[in-house]
Amino acid sequence: MKLKRLILLLCGSCALACAADLETARTVYVLSMSRGLDQYLANRLTNGHVLQVVTDPKLADVILTDQIGAGFQEKLETISPTPEPEKPAAPAKDEKADAEPVAGPSNPFLEEPQNKVAMPGTMSSFARSRGVIFLVEAKSRQVLWSTYDPARSPASKDLDRTASDIVSRLKKDLKRK
Repeated sequence: MKLKRLILLLCGSCALACAADLETARTVYVLSMSRGLDQYLANRLTNGHVLQVVTDPKLADVILTDQIGAGFQEKLETISPTPEPEKPAAPAKDEKADAEPVAGPSNPFLEEPQNKVAMPGTMSSFARSRGVIFLVEAKSRQVLWSTYDPARSPASKDLDRTASDIVSRLKKDLKRK
């Protein structure tokens, strides 16, 4: 019970802190969510004229999701790949650069870790968590807003009530700008 209160408190404070950044949100792409909550959210967002729901993620200012982490990052890369950084020009050849490096004492903090996980995202605690919804800016990939509101059951009426509550909170925070 204390954990739920802590999550609710953190999500609420995040929503307040990020309300100013919400002004960039005009169009939203809703990713697939557990229990089909995405369909109910899209319906409520559209009917409430809160944000324009788009079916092409490349047209979205923000993305609504119930997960962040490696899986979400992969979806973002598929939707909009991160541009490759420009490679710096090759430095001019220097006589000192050709000299052999002097061997010194080995620093264990600079060595490659031995027990490194092959896929670090699979060990992440940022996985699908029932009830937590994130609004992520598409370009910067920053979480602008979040809330915690789990559905009581997978029944349609409970999912619709949950979507209504989430959209009401978002609409309220959008008006603060």
